[in-house]
Amino acid sequence: MKKYILVLSICFAIASQNAEAQNKEKKENKEGKVSAIDHAKAQFDYAFEEFAKVKASGAKGVSPRTTKGDTLVLVASKDWTSGFFSGNLWYMYELTKDKKWLEKAKEFSAPIEQEKTNGVTHDMGFKIYCSFGNGYRLTKDPKYRDIMIQSARTLITRFNPTVGCIRSWDHHAEVWDFPVIIDNMMNLELLFWAFKETKDSTFYKVAVSHANTTMKNHFRPDFSSYHVIGYDPKTGQVTKRNTHQGFSDESSWARGQAWGLYSYTMCYRETGDKKYLQQAEKIGNYILNHPSMPKDLVPYWDYNAPKIPNEPRDVSAATITASALYELSTMVPEKAVLYKETADKIMKSLNKTYKAEPLTNKGFLLIHSTGNLPAKSEIDVPIVYADYYYLEALLRKRKLNK
Repeated sequence: MKKYILVLSICFAIASQNAEAQNKEKKENKEGKVSAIDHAKAQFDYAFEEFAKVKASGAKGVSPRTTKGDTLVLVASKDWTSGFFSGNLWYMYELTKDKKWLEKAKEFSAPIEQEKTNGVTHDMGFKIYCSFGNGYRLTKDPKYRDIMIQSARTLITRFNPTVGCIRSWDHHAEVWDFPVIIDNMMNLELLFWAFKETKDSTFYKVAVSHANTTMKNHFRPDFSSYHVIGYDPKTGQVTKRNTHQGFSDESSWARGQAWGLYSYTMCYRETGDKKYLQQAEKIGNYILNHPSMPKDLVPYWDYNAPKIPNEPRDVSAATITASALYELSTMVPEKAVLYKETADKIMKSLNKTYKAEPLTNKGFLLIHSTGNLPAKSEIDVPIVYADYYYLEALLRKRKLNK
């Protein structure tokens, strides 16, 4: 009888916690009377209208990326951001179960298929995993599986075993012989997936080598990250350390820190190697305890930008961080509450202050992201990948609450 009462008590406690969490989610996701999901539905419907207008004017891009003035900017499939918009639509299908989003996700994914054999870029994960990866996860369409496997095979052709990394850029040859950027860590998820699907250990070995080499060379003692490490492709030696999109080479570019947190959390999930978990936690500690981090946890574009607080924010860095923290909360029981509540606080800030007004900003969900400030590109604008990791964070939050 005592065991029976104990079981009932535990069940009641869990049910109460779940109900409280779900009510909290509804409350936090509301801005006025519109929930985060309803806001996204309306914005994406508006985005489809704006996309059609731009296409009718002769634009040749396949996917929305950002805005420039009052113009919706589209990109070709080869652009590193081309997979995010269809990824957003796959997430909308997952969040709503409405087949309308399924059909739209298929429509916007299709033009990106040709990238599966594009070997002159490292951005295969961003383009293919965010689009067809989510599509395969949700539909198990064998065609999507084939596209992803081919994409993974294409990606590893850029691996240099002497360096131990996948080459990032082919441009700026006058600056770097073999550049590797922190963003490239995000593409490893495609390789881990390909290993599990094919049992070909080459994918796994390349991913682990890249993760280990990056962990060795990209991070400073305080676990902030350089953006670009230049290698000698013949010897594997480091030749340059730069922060190309940050304030200075020794500064901490906010999105780069977020990529590091997210990717090493993912590497621990895929390998079980605790050194990756420790790395993720240390990067997270650097981010969350940095003296330049604002109270709302939406960082400035660079933690060392000289005119803080009069510097642009980068909402994309915040959404990547929130999504990573939700996952990290499932891996560290003693810090689960801390990580989840911190992610919740970021999402609450985004919903309260950084959400686009309905039927504005060409249908993007969030405002105030910064792409590449040193190049005077995409400053204080909506950017598609900020929306992507925001929706992913909403999904992860929902799953945790349930």
